[in-house]
Amino acid sequence: MDLLTWLGLVAGIGIVLGAIASGSALLDFFNLPGLMIVLCGTFAVTLIKFRWRNLQTSFSLAFKTAFTEPSESPWDLYEEMKEVAEVVRRQGVMGLEDVEIRSAFLQRAVDLSIDGHPPEFLEQVLLEDTQQAVERLQIAEKVFRGIGDSAPALGMLGTLVGLVQMLNNMSDPASIGPAMAVALLTTFYGAFIAQLVALPLAEKLQQKTLDEARNRMIVISGVLSMLQGLNPRVLKDILASYLPDLAQLSDLPLRPAPESE
Repeated sequence: MDLLTWLGLVAGIGIVLGAIASGSALLDFFNLPGLMIVLCGTFAVTLIKFRWRNLQTSFSLAFKTAFTEPSESPWDLYEEMKEVAEVVRRQGVMGLEDVEIRSAFLQRAVDLSIDGHPPEFLEQVLLEDTQQAVERLQIAEKVFRGIGDSAPALGMLGTLVGLVQMLNNMSDPASIGPAMAVALLTTFYGAFIAQLVALPLAEKLQQKTLDEARNRMIVISGVLSMLQGLNPRVLKDILASYLPDLAQLSDLPLRPAPESE
């Protein structure tokens, strides 16, 4: 579970609701026609922009990725790659049959290696798999970014509808204030959906996409180097481009500095 996403979402919504409750009743900020304009209008615009199967995949992928699956640590992946490389060096590729591997993508790469596929075929399969995974995340990001763009526009549209209705009923001056408040609520709904839900999820998906692509390239580069028979210690140099701090680390424990006299 990605606790930061849940924490940020709950904190953001809680701050807004707390600010509302401190100065007025929560029901004062509820307007069903305005809410329907924003929700249904945004959904309609999203249907126009994207295909239905993309929407289904995007929503399930977004909530699964953003709320339940934290990104795999590249450092943990590197440590696991070192263990796998050491097994290959000592026992060969077939020695990986009994090795428990936590990373699903690394397990897939290992299974292909055990099956005896040549490195060129293995690289092609893993790169295509990576491309498909990245494209799915990118589509999900575009969906939520589109929602974030459409919701405020639909909110403004609802506000204009409310203002027109208000101006057509100017005979009662006492009703102008409440009518104006109702008209502005649709703008509030649009901004709320965009800034607290849709756009943060889009940014989270963008970061997940970058993390997923990096981790998969770490696996591909590491597995190919193992199949080429390179020493596990060389793995650090190969993966240094993906993990800049890696080049500064040593596989050997650091000796304590001598005490000054």
